Amino acid sequence: MSNFTYAFILSTLAGLSTLFGLIPLLFHLKNEKNIILSSLSFASGVMICVSITDLIPSSFNLLTSIFKTFPSLLFLLIFISLGVIISMLIDKFLPNNNNKNISNKKLYRLGLVSMLAIIIHNIPEGIATFLSSSTNMHLGLSLALAISFHNIPEGISIAIPIYFSTKSKIKAFLYTLISGLSEPLGAILAYLFLSNIINNFIMSIILAMIAGIMIHISIYELLTESLSYKKRKLTITFFSIGFIFMLTSHFLLG
Repeated sequence: MSNFTYAFILSTLAGLSTLFGLIPLLFHLKNEKNIILSSLSFASGVMICVSITDLIPSSFNLLTSIFKTFPSLLFLLIFISLGVIISMLIDKFLPNNNNKNISNKKLYRLGLVSMLAIIIHNIPEGIATFLSSSTNMHLGLSLALAISFHNIPEGISIAIPIYFSTKSKIKAFLYTLISGLSEPLGAILAYLFLSNIINNFIMSIILAMIAGIMIHISIYELLTESLSYKKRKLTITFFSIGFIFMLTSHFLLG
């Protein structure tokens, strides 16, 4: 098996681990509101943790390999801000109908926004896994395991809102699958176009912008919607669980 084939398989398996987020749907789910607010706040904690403990430090480290500390920090803030602006534009142009089914419409929209954010997040992860695995199999395997572990709660953040807004397990599966397939898509892009042009500066831009997108979605969309159910303690509890879950995964696999 060539290194490229091995790298592509690892990227694909890491992406498809998102489908483990569908596991809660295999059980009979009661108390719909609590499940929704818990999954949204859990996903918010996951995305915030990934942003501030992984994406932002990684971007900053890449920038400091090129520039001094102050310009690196300045570039980092600019790219994070651009990510927030992109997320705001996505939020503006996605449909948000005001009618009697507003709760389902809003929940569906949250699942769709989460899917888009995770797709944008997964593509560079696929690139990183592919490039790492094709040059260093041990490093690539470690990276793929880490990505697989944190893709599971990301899958939950898509599957739960889509399922409860549409009552369709098939739609929940398809949306989660699409987000997972963006990882091998990143590997294909890396193989065809990017292996010779990706550098530290471009990767730092991508990572910082993804962090901005995820932070905006986590606070403005997921956490805000979870708090709207008027159960602040449950929201804070599951936000903390999501954050600690990801922090633990970084500690164990990093």
